[in-house]
Amino acid sequence: MRKEERSSVTVTSHRRSKARDLIASASVPQFCNSPTVIVMVGLPARGKTYISKKLTRYLNWIGVPTKVFNVGQYRREAVKTYKNFEFFKPDNEEAMSIRKACASAALKDVAAYFTKEHGQVAVFDATNTTRERRAVINSFAKERGYKVFFVESICDDPEIITENIKQVKFGSPDYIDRDIEEAMSDFVQRIECYKASYTSIDDEKDRKLSYIKIFDVGSRYLVNRVQDHIQSRIVYYLMNIHVTPRSIYLSRHGESKLNLLGRIGGDSGLSPRGLKYADALATFIRGQNIKDLKVWTSHMKRTIQTAEALRVQYEQWKALNEIDAGVCEELTYEEIQENFPEEFAMRDQEKYRYRYPKGESYEDLVHRLEPVIMELERQENVLVICHQAIMRCLLAYFLDKPADELPYLRCPLHTVLKLTPVAYGCKVESFFLNIEAVNTHRERPTNVSISRKSEEALQTVPDHN
Repeated sequence: MRKEERSSVTVTSHRRSKARDLIASASVPQFCNSPTVIVMVGLPARGKTYISKKLTRYLNWIGVPTKVFNVGQYRREAVKTYKNFEFFKPDNEEAMSIRKACASAALKDVAAYFTKEHGQVAVFDATNTTRERRAVINSFAKERGYKVFFVESICDDPEIITENIKQVKFGSPDYIDRDIEEAMSDFVQRIECYKASYTSIDDEKDRKLSYIKIFDVGSRYLVNRVQDHIQSRIVYYLMNIHVTPRSIYLSRHGESKLNLLGRIGGDSGLSPRGLKYADALATFIRGQNIKDLKVWTSHMKRTIQTAEALRVQYEQWKALNEIDAGVCEELTYEEIQENFPEEFAMRDQEKYRYRYPKGESYEDLVHRLEPVIMELERQENVLVICHQAIMRCLLAYFLDKPADELPYLRCPLHTVLKLTPVAYGCKVESFFLNIEAVNTHRERPTNVSISRKSEEALQTVPDHN
């Protein structure tokens, strides 16, 4: 009996010793909130940079600090003048050495971003077409306790590829002052150089990796081993975006009766000028000849009245309701300063995160509007008739504006903003429809101290009745 006990103890201590050795040689442990490296994979002209920038914009908008590291940019800094596709040949040893050094420099910057800037997600934007390169990135992440999520874009549709080449490469620094045909020919040969060594993520060999494969810009998806909340949000987002040409029209409601009085919030109807704007908006929209336009409003009277003039079906979203000002609803800025001077100052100090007592903050609005953004990404042409704070949040998403700028974006009454997604951003056109309206924009005053005088607090309040 004792022999058996000794034997058991020996085995146990041997196991513990082995476990200690394993732990000693293991990498930094991963925690639930460990930073994530998103690794793009795919041939050139497959929309990797488009996905990288769009995903980064979304994650920053929802409050996850994210940055893109484009290895092509590192290569352009290392090699000032791009000659031709031969730089990308697998047997070009000198160029291969430069490319590896650029990838290493980018990874070093990723580590610095996580440690020094407290970033949460880094998007490593490169082709990463070989198993060897992906293994290097995996090892780099494992040593530091980072999570890795691969996003592979696979596209064999010649029309999509040709369109991608046209849209992106004619704006690329590699092809400045190059003839269009020459640029196209060179870039096609560059793709062929990558094809020679391209190995897609293998669903059997790489089954332990976390990844999403996107086929033909979203016609089909394959998702494997999603590790956490952030990765599930990334998958959710990537499965909703598309590249079909379209425009999104943003407009506030027509001027309301409470706007005239300088009172915030409430649920009043339109002023006489607001009703004129509703008619002008209907004329403008008809003149745009928009195919299959969808119209969205909030549940509030002033947006519904504005939409009624269009004489088309519209959809009401509670998520599009104006920011809830809580105890400050239907007060003027002067009344807020008089009754709640400390609250008024605190809002000026950090407008994005400040929450009205019994009300909402801009940060709350962003979370409330996430389903709206997802649906806008799925749709084609949409007119959103909304409110000042709501329009600021939507605009910040499409124009990639930081949180501190978001609450001060100018969204005047009786003006339509037409947003058209382009290669790596959004084209904005502004149309004032020639119906005068009150100004509701209040800039941040110079003095935001709680002890400031009333006249300093009211320095930037717009005129009203």
